[in-house]
Amino acid sequence: MKIGFVSLGCCKNLVDSEQIMGMIKKNHHEIVSDPRQAQAIIINTCGFITSAKEESIQTIFEMAQYKEKNLEKLIVCGCLAQRYQKELEEEIPEIDAIIPIKDYDEFASVLEKALGCTFTESKFERVLSTQPWRAYLKISDGCSNHCTYCAIPLIRGEQVSRPIEDLVEEAKQLASYGVKELTLIAQDTTKYGLDLYGEFKLGDLVREIDKIDGIHWIRILYMYPDEIVEDVLLAMKESKKVVPYFDIPMQHANNRLLKAMNRRGTKEHAYEIIEHIQTLFDHPVLRTTMIVGFPSETDEDFDELIEFVQNVKWDRMGAFTYSKEEDTRAFDMKPEVDAQIAQNRLETLMKLQNQISYEKNQEKIGQVFEVLVEEKEGLKETYRGRSIADAPDEVDGQVIFTSTVPIELGTFVKVKIQKANAYDLYGICQEL
Repeated sequence: MKIGFVSLGCCKNLVDSEQIMGMIKKNHHEIVSDPRQAQAIIINTCGFITSAKEESIQTIFEMAQYKEKNLEKLIVCGCLAQRYQKELEEEIPEIDAIIPIKDYDEFASVLEKALGCTFTESKFERVLSTQPWRAYLKISDGCSNHCTYCAIPLIRGEQVSRPIEDLVEEAKQLASYGVKELTLIAQDTTKYGLDLYGEFKLGDLVREIDKIDGIHWIRILYMYPDEIVEDVLLAMKESKKVVPYFDIPMQHANNRLLKAMNRRGTKEHAYEIIEHIQTLFDHPVLRTTMIVGFPSETDEDFDELIEFVQNVKWDRMGAFTYSKEEDTRAFDMKPEVDAQIAQNRLETLMKLQNQISYEKNQEKIGQVFEVLVEEKEGLKETYRGRSIADAPDEVDGQVIFTSTVPIELGTFVKVKIQKANAYDLYGICQEL
């Protein structure tokens, strides 16, 4: 059968999509990129915030239009399917089957019933939708933090860690595919193993994956500041492959707001762990995310956040205005912050970060960095890639450089930086 696939949302959802496509391929069905060729289309939806829900609904209606032509079956899965299964069933009759996340263990049997052809489960099989030299490894699902603004525990449930041996086996398989950069992901990577082993096990997992041949970089995303234990830092320090990239989602710097968000830890502890990281590692990359406009945020609270960002001088920062999500504890919190005030605060914060990023990148001029080459620009000998400071999927900046000789994509080269702006570096490839 010819099956189309649309994956929306975060990289954790992307891993689910790759595993579903792996099962489809293992069962000898053809995955097609053109919806006009598809007999069935599966949409893996996102339901995290309002804009993501709107995109998911729009995509469902777009794909449903192909039922007037070639499409026989439309199947919806993922976060939106988990959160709004009943509403989707009642309001969009074009959908032939809905598979919420809680039913993923029976994904094959539901597909078999919906499509009328055989499907069997296939452990660890994945069809990589990223470039072939990089992949994500999802080490746990769900989240047990219950931040008051976040719907993820409502959608994906409590955190469930995967056994170390399963993750090592999957990592080895990805390395055999040619993956050179492996990014460990979860909603909270630092809490990995607590539910399964009764203690934090991210350090042990890192040590095991570090032994796998073929992998050149290991990157860890989403490290909660109050759970960055010494064992994890030592494992990263000892590792030959783990890059010193610390993605620490702070969300705010005011302790009252952090408590209202149900974020553990304080601004003072964040300063301590950041200082400790900077002592342990020569050139650590610090990244964070912030929320402005959370209910009851005052001008003074925002000034405190600005001061915090100025003091830390994060290498990377993403920021968002607060998104009011139904069924979360923050939904009815008062007083609400005016939308225009929140937007103004966001612009002020990002203007500051832009200046910090620019100054930090100017300091890199004249230095040489290892770069993973990912793109060639047309007929010119100009390439784009990422350094250890740049997470994949355009989360951070790029290194743009020229070379006097052709370079194979997916290889690592040394680039000397000649100029820089706030987010991208520009240079020339050193001799290969």
